[in-house]
Amino acid sequence: MKLSVLIPAHDEAESIGATITALVSVLNRERCSYEVLVIDDASTDGTADVVAEIALTNARVRCVRSHLPSGFGFAVRAGLELFTGDAVTIVMADASDEPEDVVRYLRLLEAGHDCVFGSRFMRGSTVTDYPRAKLVLNRLANGVVRALFRHGLNDTTNAFKAYRREVIESVQPLVSNHFNLTVELPLKAIVRGHSYVICPISWRGRRFGASKLSLQEMGSRYMFIVLYVLLEHRLSHGDYYSGGFKGWQSHRLRPTRPVPETPRLVARGR
Repeated sequence: MKLSVLIPAHDEAESIGATITALVSVLNRERCSYEVLVIDDASTDGTADVVAEIALTNARVRCVRSHLPSGFGFAVRAGLELFTGDAVTIVMADASDEPEDVVRYLRLLEAGHDCVFGSRFMRGSTVTDYPRAKLVLNRLANGVVRALFRHGLNDTTNAFKAYRREVIESVQPLVSNHFNLTVELPLKAIVRGHSYVICPISWRGRRFGASKLSLQEMGSRYMFIVLYVLLEHRLSHGDYYSGGFKGWQSHRLRPTRPVPETPRLVARGR
């Protein structure tokens, strides 16, 4: 299976080089089939130049200027139109996501799951340098989403997730323009019946540059998308969704497929 690593980047010249170098090192070591696709989201600091220099020695790395308006969601949507792999993993440009977890995602997709959702807040996960105010709001927001959808995922808002190509095709059209896309993608995948696993991941706060996510955005834009997908689910009368969340956390049913290398996983079958 070929994996596309999609990295939206806006003014990330200080961190994008280290992010790509670490990813490529691990993917090469594990002999993965991959591409690294950086979507330059109207950067003015030389982000594209840094990626171009790496691409000179690795043909599987490329940078494309987004053809859509500026915004995180637009950049991801541009990349989802352009990736060439059988599956795609969205990785942040600030080196907050662990390259080894990207390989874990790929192996779980190869095992047959449609989606892989990493959680920073389950047993086995590690979180370093998460700003306190954002952490509090994150836990509140994710608690609300979990209660509404009963999907077993306690980190819906995290962008770092993986999807098979057919999932990306089935969740269209995407309407989010900003960071609320991180909620739209997994929720649509869930309510449209795709199988998924949830696994622990490692995450660290950025060391360079400034976060592009404002606290204000964590309100109305997220709420709109949650209600939008919830309405689709309710009006469809569960036509997509088949039986609710299943996994060890609910103790209702066993996971549909055993994954021995990562025993603390949660799965929902179709």
